[in-house]
Amino acid sequence: MKVVWNYVAGPAFERRLAALADQGLDVAVCPESDHGRLVELLAEAEVLWHCLRPVDARLLEAAPRLRLVQKIGVGVNTIDLDTARARNVAVCNMPGTNSRAVAEHTLALMLAVLRQVPRFDADVRAGRGWSWPAPRQDALGELGGRTVGLVGYGSVPRVLAPVLTTLGARVVYTARSPKPDVSAHYRELESLLAEADVVSLHVPLRAETEGLLDARRLALLRPGAVLINTARGALVDETALRDALAQGRLAGAGLDVFGTEPVPADHPLIALDNVVLAPHVAWLTGETLDNSLAVAVENCRRLAAGEELLNRVV
Repeated sequence: MKVVWNYVAGPAFERRLAALADQGLDVAVCPESDHGRLVELLAEAEVLWHCLRPVDARLLEAAPRLRLVQKIGVGVNTIDLDTARARNVAVCNMPGTNSRAVAEHTLALMLAVLRQVPRFDADVRAGRGWSWPAPRQDALGELGGRTVGLVGYGSVPRVLAPVLTTLGARVVYTARSPKPDVSAHYRELESLLAEADVVSLHVPLRAETEGLLDARRLALLRPGAVLINTARGALVDETALRDALAQGRLAGAGLDVFGTEPVPADHPLIALDNVVLAPHVAWLTGETLDNSLAVAVENCRRLAAGEELLNRVV
């Protein structure tokens, strides 16, 4: 079975992919930036292991033998589901495989913003680590004693919330409905935004969540609040966020995701030193790759055997 891994692969992971030949899988590695090679490989591929690069109608039409798009992760907003359905291509995802990695990365962004880790790192490297501007001292803080608002309460918040509580934070959350099995306090979205010192996004990108934090809702955040986004960039009005950060109304932001990826060099958030940025890698750990590969290989086995696929979306 010919499979395309559409992402980078480190040397050790590439060797693991090559070893899958013993299980009947011929896995070709294609970085997301190499569109020409991807189209070439899709001409023969039966399965696409998809990470972030959008799978649109043109890509699906370039893959006449394709039977399965396997999302390496959870969100399928990057896949043209209607075209996949029309072409009888199955789409599956992997809920839970990256929850711990994303939870840890979310925590890391919270701490990096509150403790200004990137700025101090840059200062030390530039030889001014012990002569940083005194006003910066006023912005340094801890998670303990703060209220953290989790927008959404799926598998990632379920890992993250107990850690935040252990660190001394007070956790509130919003979701479609209250969760009777959690100790965090439920709030409606706008009440949460007005109450929390740190707001972290954990909802999928759908029509009803696109632009969820627009200018009006961002204005509800407390002065000095911090926004963390490891979900999807389009949940936030980035222009309104830039304005709130540039004006000092918000203390900072930690962003792993953006409305357009890769981020353009002139993206307005890049110029702000109270923003910590990462290139959509919250999910990316060796442990997540292990979990993901196990599911992906099993679904290939099921596809070949004509069995029901795991976590089928289409």
